[in-house]
Amino acid sequence: MSVPRCMICASNPRTDRWPNVPITNQQVAEYAFLHGLYTDDYFPDPVVDKGKAILLRLCERIETQRPADLPALYALTHAATEEFNLLEAEFDAAGSEIETVAREEIGEDFWFIASAYGFAGADAEELIATREW
Repeated sequence: MSVPRCMICASNPRTDRWPNVPITNQQVAEYAFLHGLYTDDYFPDPVVDKGKAILLRLCERIETQRPADLPALYALTHAATEEFNLLEAEFDAAGSEIETVAREEIGEDFWFIASAYGFAGADAEELIATREW
């Protein structure tokens, strides 16, 4: 059985420098992470690429650790949110920021991930509760 790969990495010319990441959840493998940020020139692609990598690592952690309940999922999403907190400085240095559009896009992707892995009852705000943006 072949493992689905992140199709966005392979098909998006703006992110073709990212290697394919093995993801077993088909819904996640086909999802366009941070799509709204890639289509807006205000957000620099190299920094958005790092944000996408954070989300893909979160998916890998969920697939590897298989959180049994919401508190376990929240521990993983909070760690990923803290990575976005650090990434904010790179947005700033590039003349951008994690503002309303970016906050919404990132938050929606966190909720998508939770839902795709069977946590549709996750609280969208709690998923990113440790955010500083």
